[in-house]
Amino acid sequence: MPPRSTSAAELAKCPTGIAGLDEITGGGLPRGRPTLICGGPGCGKTLFGIEFLVRGVSQGEPGVFVAFEERPEELAQNVTSLGFDLQRLQRQKKLFVEYMHIERGEIDETGEYDLDALFFRLGDAIDTVGAKRVVLDTLETLFSGFSNDAILRSELRRLFRWLKDRGVTAVITAERGDGVLTRQGLEEYVSDCVILLDHRMSDQVATRRLRVVKYRGTSHGTNEYPFLIDKDGIDVLPITSIGLSHHASTERVASGISDLDEMLAGGIYRGSTALISGTAGAGKSSIAAHFARASCDRGERCVMFAYEESPQQIARNMKSIGIDLNAHIRSGMLQCIAARPTTFGLEMHLATIHKAIRKHSPRMLIVDPITNFFSIASPKEVKGMLMRLVDFLKAEQITAVFTSLTQGGSALEATEAGISSLIDTWLLLRDIESNGERNRTMYVLKSRGTAHSNQMREFVLSKAGIRLIEPYLGVEGVLTGSSRLAQEAKETAATIQKRDETTRKRRAIERRTKEIEAQIAALRLEMAAESDELDRLLASDSDRERKESEDLAIMAASRKSSAKPAARPRHGKREGFAP
Repeated sequence: MPPRSTSAAELAKCPTGIAGLDEITGGGLPRGRPTLICGGPGCGKTLFGIEFLVRGVSQGEPGVFVAFEERPEELAQNVTSLGFDLQRLQRQKKLFVEYMHIERGEIDETGEYDLDALFFRLGDAIDTVGAKRVVLDTLETLFSGFSNDAILRSELRRLFRWLKDRGVTAVITAERGDGVLTRQGLEEYVSDCVILLDHRMSDQVATRRLRVVKYRGTSHGTNEYPFLIDKDGIDVLPITSIGLSHHASTERVASGISDLDEMLAGGIYRGSTALISGTAGAGKSSIAAHFARASCDRGERCVMFAYEESPQQIARNMKSIGIDLNAHIRSGMLQCIAARPTTFGLEMHLATIHKAIRKHSPRMLIVDPITNFFSIASPKEVKGMLMRLVDFLKAEQITAVFTSLTQGGSALEATEAGISSLIDTWLLLRDIESNGERNRTMYVLKSRGTAHSNQMREFVLSKAGIRLIEPYLGVEGVLTGSSRLAQEAKETAATIQKRDETTRKRRAIERRTKEIEAQIAALRLEMAAESDELDRLLASDSDRERKESEDLAIMAASRKSSAKPAARPRHGKREGFAP
């Protein structure tokens, strides 16, 4: 048996162009096969079909839209707000809109019937524009006046086979029935792909969801996925976890607070998640604003989702601490998106965040605060939503900063959402009350992969931004605010007093040293004088002894000469004397 060709076995797919849907289906709808889109009223079936055709035109695939309920001009008007100009596409021969009016009261069931007329008109429309895509909206309108289920089922199968034979990628919309996906209960069986749209209410909040019920010949996402309908059309959010295979960057991202960066050994890792938690008024939003400004100053886009304040209010408030966010908003580096949590369901908020990321391609995301989601969902649901968001951000290497409000009296080192395990860096802000005042402190509860500081630092909000104060330890522990200032003043006074006492003692010692040195000098002078006197006396005694010795010598010589008799001449007379 020859080896099977893997490439030939792969199912060809037709990209829908709908954001998120192609990712869920692994490339789009089955090419050349029919896909059933079913759901209740208001879930977006018709819009799905129109966007499928419009996106196809942009990919070089003309389309045919067969409407059984709305006229072409009504369809064109309905989708104008989404940026779809159907009339222009019709004039360009890229789209053909066929309206088939069927009125139940005008139909008489007299025997067997078939869809040959539909096939003829549909075939003519396909040939007119060379269509590659076809949408039938809504199918059960064709059979509203007939009760013969056998013929109905036979014609449905023939319709699906006819579409396959023409090689067009077809989207067929149908209303949901009781206990079955469609009213006839057959379309889901003969379709190669079935997508169920749902529009549900939960706690007075509406949410649209999409689920791929079946997809022959390929793997696909099987979960429920929230999707948005806004001015850009349909946006589907994949919510399955992508696993833990994301890249771990070693690059550091500065917080915009130099003292905090020192505590974090240079900042937080790029692509990591930071949580700033604390009680009301602790400074969470101010620190988040520093992160946003630092990102914009680096030339990196930042998206901020605010659920308590408007962008104008945030920009005004941050000016009081020297942060001008308006400049970055005007430049487009900062996108500030504000909304009340109750505006959408939880998954819709997640879809909105995904869409903003795809649109603006930020390097940093700020959500302020995540605890507001508890007003629309349970802690378990919020944790699941944040887990999917964190996985997505890590995969995209987007640094995330979340703020979390801690209720007074509850454990500070805990989060209501229980997401501590998802967070890489956790900054905990506290208000310390003492001496009739409250002072802000901060410490790093954890920071994965970082030799972070374990000190509790007091910080102040000034016109120059946030400034961290060096930790100050008193006899009773860490002191803040006026207690710290008072203790610093006391220690300063004690230091001055000690310095003065030391100076006094030093001067006394210097004075005594001088006195002693003066006494030593006087004694040395006295000793020198006495030494000179001694030398003089010794010299005088030496001179006297020498003089005496000389005198004695002279006297000795004198005595010796006087004691010797005079010699008399033996002959004659002494001259001059008489005889």
